[in-house]
Amino acid sequence: MKKVLKTPISVEDLEDLKAGDIVYLDGTLVTCRDMAHRRLIEYGQELPVDLTGGAIFHAGPIVREKDDGSYEMVSIGPTTSMRMEKFEREFIKRTGVRLIIGKGGMGSETAAGCLESKAVHAVFPGGCAVVAATKVEAIEGAEWKDLGMPETLWINRVKDFGPLIISIDTHGNNLFETNKRTYNQRKSAVLERISEQVKFIK
Repeated sequence: MKKVLKTPISVEDLEDLKAGDIVYLDGTLVTCRDMAHRRLIEYGQELPVDLTGGAIFHAGPIVREKDDGSYEMVSIGPTTSMRMEKFEREFIKRTGVRLIIGKGGMGSETAAGCLESKAVHAVFPGGCAVVAATKVEAIEGAEWKDLGMPETLWINRVKDFGPLIISIDTHGNNLFETNKRTYNQRKSAVLERISEQVKFIK
């Protein structure tokens, strides 16, 4: 059955999710990347958006301002989540965010933060930024616009946003790290077989 998370997200909504599961999101999704993390964690500035039970997207969107002053989402693709690794554990703790979406995996600090504060990290497929924009029903606000378009906190109302692959669950399981170990275990045998086949090459 299709799993849809709706903001505000509760701990109970997440506790049965496992790394590798696929979910979708309805509700509010705030773009939040490098500078917003830095302002909160390093500079001690309060976020202008309440993220309790909320969802953030590590993304640098392209937004068009319309004639009436409202905004339209043109493209909203994920950016590399690992850039936020040094901030995310503390970010989760301070904000109460429940769902973090980005590109690629995150590390042990984020996994520890997800375990401690009961949050999850999910991956949105790369290369689908224009498709993702079609899931944005409206842009309901914009904060910290002084940071420029990619770093602004764009407050989006989304419907059926996904697919989102859970990469870190509330138990601290990390899909990318698990797969890395599995592939490394297989690597030696594969390299040995390849070496045997190409040993004639000097």
